[in-house]
Amino acid sequence: MNNKLKDPNIEYLFKAILALETLEESYNFFEDLCTVPELKALSQRLQVAKMLSEHHVYSDIVNETGASTATISRVNRSLNYGCDGYSIIFKRLSEAEK
Repeated sequence: MNNKLKDPNIEYLFKAILALETLEESYNFFEDLCTVPELKALSQRLQVAKMLSEHHVYSDIVNETGASTATISRVNRSLNYGCDGYSIIFKRLSEAEK
């Protein structure tokens, strides 16, 4: 577990997310929890990470997602030196699509 994030409030948030059972529940929870710009920023980062993991170049990512090169660089750092969170999600989503 990442010690930078270790906090009872964050742990409660993660437990709440894990308790969601459907896509509709997720939409409802995140609509209550986040603003539209916050959700768009999170989803943009996830899309950037997906495209980076598929070896897209920065210019293509900028054009498709509208993300800044600073955001792309930050996500790229997480992919290369992070906790493998993106990798786990991409693997599970890929398995779920099969």
